[in-house]
Amino acid sequence: MGTRLTHVSFDIETAGFETTDRVTVIGFTVPLGCRVFLNTTGRPVNDTELESTLGDRFETNLQLSTHDDESALLSAVAGFVAETVAPREFLLVAYNGERFNGGFDLPFLRTRYAQQDLAWPFDGLPYADILPLIQDRFNTTVAGDEQNDLVSAYDTLIGGDLGADDPFDESSEAVTAFESGAFESLVAHNLADILRTNALASLAEQYCGTSEFNLKSLTPSVRDPNLSSPDTPGP
Repeated sequence: MGTRLTHVSFDIETAGFETTDRVTVIGFTVPLGCRVFLNTTGRPVNDTELESTLGDRFETNLQLSTHDDESALLSAVAGFVAETVAPREFLLVAYNGERFNGGFDLPFLRTRYAQQDLAWPFDGLPYADILPLIQDRFNTTVAGDEQNDLVSAYDTLIGGDLGADDPFDESSEAVTAFESGAFESLVAHNLADILRTNALASLAEQYCGTSEFNLKSLTPSVRDPNLSSPDTPGP
């Protein structure tokens, strides 16, 4: 990486872990705040109030949009990436986004975009997973055990206030929150995670060499012209 790239952290929430489960939230940090997409499955929510409440709680400039189904959410994310992320020299980063049991965020998204017959939104973007940097380049051993999950690594190395703003003790609680329509808690958890990832990425930039970020390209080897683009919404 010849030029230093501004990182954009992202994280997803889902309705479960099966191939048929839907994406419920996708959140990104951007230089001026956070951008979050929420799948409500058509259930009512005051997105303006939710945006204001959580923006104040996390002290960030939050832009929140709600979508009636997963296809609409994934199409909106593709449009956001094409308009806001791809044209700039941004580095997409996640924490354990493609490592645990083959990864979670990126593999899950690939399957869901494929099943919705939508084009891959991260075409042309460089990507780095922050977990290997934290695991290999920082000492995270506490009481004899390595603390390398996102929450523990953040608490050990940074120790900020995000834990107090995260309503969940376990990420699996996001599934229950989505099912019950507890959208404020669901989005709050996603915000906490993308801000944790963002903070750890900034820490790694301060103390690790550029080459240690192990960048990869998310550009697909073949583009299918029959897939729906961000400008052509899918079904």
